[in-house]
Formats: sequence, C-alpha cells, structure tokens
Amino acid sequence: MAHVIPEDGTLLPLMEEFYTIQGEGYNTGKAAYFIRLGGCDVGCHWCDVKESWDAELHALTHANTIVEHASVNPAKAVVVTGGEPLIYNLDYLTAQLQGSGIRTFIETSGAYPLSGSWDWICLSPKKFKAPVQSVAEKAHELKVIVFNKSDFLWAEQHAEMVGPDCKLYLQPEWSKHAEMTPLIVDYVMNNPKWEISLQTHKYLNIP
Repeated sequence: MAHVIPEDGTLLPLMEEFYTIQGEGYNTGKAAYFIRLGGCDVGCHWCDVKESWDAELHALTHANTIVEHASVNPAKAVVVTGGEPLIYNLDYLTAQLQGSGIRTFIETSGAYPLSGSWDWICLSPKKFKAPVQSVAEKAHELKVIVFNKSDFLWAEQHAEMVGPDCKLYLQPEWSKHAEMTPLIVDYVMNNPKWEISLQTHKYLNIP
C-alpha cells in the first residue's frame, strides 16, 4: 500500500536518524543529529544514498517522535537531509524542533520551494533538476559537487543565483576526489571567493 503523506508534514518517511559530526561545508566538525528523509526524484548517478530515493521503503514516522529522539542529544542541532527533504512540508517539523530549543539545518538540492524555518540552509544543486530561485536567494551556503572540469563553470552559474553573503564551496565527488581535488585547489587559489569542502566524515570513518 502506497504511503499517504499528510500535507501538514506531521508524518514523514524517515530513512534513518543518527548523531554524528557534520562532515562537509561550513559546519564541518560540529556535532549534529541527522534526519534523513526518504524520497528523491533528482537522481544523481553518483549519489551515495540511492536507497533513499524510494520513499515507500521508509516507514512514516510522526514528526513529534523525530523531535523526541533529537532532543536527547547534547548538541541542540538537527540536519535534515535526504533524499530531497523539500519534497515534504517541513513547517511542522522545524517548528517543533525550534520550540524544543534545537537549531535547524537543511541540505537540499533546492529543486522544490522552501518550507520550514531554518537557521542554516545549505544549497547543493544538481544538474538533473535545477534549483528554484526562491531557495537560492535564502541559502547561507552553496556547496557544488565537482565531478568533472565542466563543473567549475556550472558552479559559477549557481553562484550568481545566491545572495552576496552566501558562503561558496567546491567539493570533490568522492569517487573522483584524487583527480578533482588538485583542480579544485588551483581553482580556489585563483578564485578565492570559493572555499574547499571535503567529506571529512569519510576520512574519519563515521556516518
């Protein structure tokens, strides 16, 4: 039987939740509780969590339960990711989290309009489904995955979409990091508005 997900966002397809250290981007090295929602139609071929794509595989979980689990962790910070979390209405979830004194972070491709109240928005656009301008304008951080040389120009095109205070990151795609990292180093040295993001959680062997 197919999931019937209420539009008020009280039930969400929860793939996994875990307490860890943030591995990428501006907040690298900080403790946070990760909430990974199932469901994605962006379909990146190098995605390392393809099991998140089918929302039907993941049990519908009440947002209050998710908040209860998040609340027991000493770091009062939650990262909502996916999949593509903005498929769902996240207003209720973030209201409950913030009402419990928990800061809210999201990582999104920006392919869907923004819902929820966020302390930090990381926009990580994908070529297969372009971000909407309304999300790009609110992003605190733009993180572009570099898979090949053409991605530098693509990154610059998206940098034009975000606000002037948005942090700009280039991150090598993990399977090609040996090849792409030297190119990113050179690019950032020549274009210092950008910074380098690495998937440090993979070096640390943590989730």
